Amino acid sequence: QVRLAESGGGLVQPGGSLRLSCAASGTIFSIQTMGWYRQAPGKQRDLVASITTGGSTTYADSVKGRFTVSRDNAKNTVYLQMNGLKPEDTAVYYCNTAPRYYSTYWGQGTQVTVSS
Repeated sequence: QVRLAESGGGLVQPGGSLRLSCAASGTIFSIQTMGWYRQAPGKQRDLVASITTGGSTTYADSVKGRFTVSRDNAKNTVYLQMNGLKPEDTAVYYCNTAPRYYSTYWGQGTQVTVSS
């Protein structure tokens, strides 16, 4: 059974930074591209960053140059370093496989709020 657990969210001022973590259990991590998604109130859940097992990364235009995704295959963990945060980055952040996600894999997510 696959479980994904996100952590590291919080309240931060505009321009601040946060580092999110996603710990994965099960056998998917070592063979799958992993992604970070976010969902703001009233909006759909969107993919913002992904990383292949070999470390190749892709980013949504809205976060390019500010967010960095990384992974530690030995720890079954994927990270999202978020710098230069903006109010529009406020959302619940989730991890899952990418670009195709599995609905049964969604965790609780971690809330990121950017506000002064």
